[in-house]
Amino acid sequence: MLRFPLAAVIFVLAGGSARAAEFTPKVVVIAMFEPGADKGDAPGEYQYWVEREHLDRVVPLPAAHHDVRLNADGSIAAIVTGEGNSNAAASIMALGCDPHFDFRHTYFLVAGIAGIDPADGSIGSAVWADYVVEGDLAHEIDAREIPSDWPTGYVPLGRTKPYEKPRLPTNDGTGQVYQLDTGFVRWAFGLTRDTRLVDNEKMARRRATYTETPNARKPPFVTIGANLASSTYWHGRLLNRWANDWVAYCTDGKANYVTTAMEDSGTLRSFTNLGRAGKVDARRILVLRTASNYDMQWPGATAAESLNAAEGMSGEQPGAYTAYLPSLEAAYLVGSRVVHELLSQWSRYETAVPQAP
Repeated sequence: MLRFPLAAVIFVLAGGSARAAEFTPKVVVIAMFEPGADKGDAPGEYQYWVEREHLDRVVPLPAAHHDVRLNADGSIAAIVTGEGNSNAAASIMALGCDPHFDFRHTYFLVAGIAGIDPADGSIGSAVWADYVVEGDLAHEIDAREIPSDWPTGYVPLGRTKPYEKPRLPTNDGTGQVYQLDTGFVRWAFGLTRDTRLVDNEKMARRRATYTETPNARKPPFVTIGANLASSTYWHGRLLNRWANDWVAYCTDGKANYVTTAMEDSGTLRSFTNLGRAGKVDARRILVLRTASNYDMQWPGATAAESLNAAEGMSGEQPGAYTAYLPSLEAAYLVGSRVVHELLSQWSRYETAVPQAP
């Protein structure tokens, strides 16, 4: 007698075919935190998208940090991953594997705030990531015990000293380096580079203290650069030097460190796996980080003074960043231009990822 697995029996009783996905979003916006309600109170990275794109339909996603929201026609979806690389990886895998969704032609936009290297940009600026580099996977020796000839106590996995060559290959399974589609990133930058960003007197006062870095004193602008993803919130001149050296080392000098955030290597690890499984097109991912704060102190200050409070201004603590609200606004102003362009020209972009000329 033939025996069929229970799953096969259910499959036949259900009509002999797999159920089609209920939702096929054209764009998914990925935020990392929302401190209160999804709308109507003090905003996090999610709220402006929910309110302005009318993401009023809620789809439960119990395996993730937060439910999914969609607009009326289902063309735009959004999710909050939770903070840190582990939360981001878990939430994106839960979303990508949920049977209610078909993401095979979907574009994904990570849109969140970050610290910025004052050598490369100013607070309130928006940065399209060309590379994302993992900042957590390493050996570490406490700074009080590092050898006198070492520039840092941070040592690459599998090496015996900082920045030792030869570097282990980036395809060794550790997920250390992710390069986003160059043409797509440059297309997004070209589309948004003239976006008028929010500026105010408080930001101008903070900018003026960075007397040794001309880019830090500019009004907010749009640019391209690498994001260092580390779940440890770090701050200060010496760690800024480490971030620059670490990104250069991990990418063989191809990338320039510009922003620091907490989730993007976890997000891109999940998208890499989902792409291998045929659930997403990993070329269709953009990472936009907007500068809420500088990642180090101004000349004459200490890292502790910058992180806390000095010069009559607030310290760079979560929720009280100098450019917190302007950076949230920048993420929406810049990111929504890409979202609306993709939607308005969907007949072109459904099957072909846009590229810079």
